[in-house]
Amino acid sequence: MNTDPIADYLTRLRNAVRANHRVVEIPASNLKKEITKILFDQGYILSYKFEERDAQDNIKIALKYDRETKESVIKDIQRLSKPGLRKYSSSKELPRILNGLGIAIISTSMGVMTDKQARRENVGGEVLCYVY
Repeated sequence: MNTDPIADYLTRLRNAVRANHRVVEIPASNLKKEITKILFDQGYILSYKFEERDAQDNIKIALKYDRETKESVIKDIQRLSKPGLRKYSSSKELPRILNGLGIAIISTSMGVMTDKQARRENVGGEVLCYVY
């Protein structure tokens, strides 16, 4: 049994990027689906598909690479808040990743959103991860 499914999700993405895979399959949950939608909306992944199976639903993610340099769009993805040490931030203290070039994914009372959306909505919450 996995004790931190979000860390597992991010590790699978990170490993697939480093191995230059085109597609990665990850077990699904509602929070993972929301994070996947944010990554797609922000342009970090090419596409995604939610597959429903009998035992476990899956998320199929097509990774995005630069056409000329063949490098991944995702340079790094880091888990910040962990089950043993949760990291919360108010709307005024939300982190700014690489001066706005990266994103922080925040779990708020209004749902999962990027740091920019949380600042706009003036809500804080748990800082799940950084992506750049």
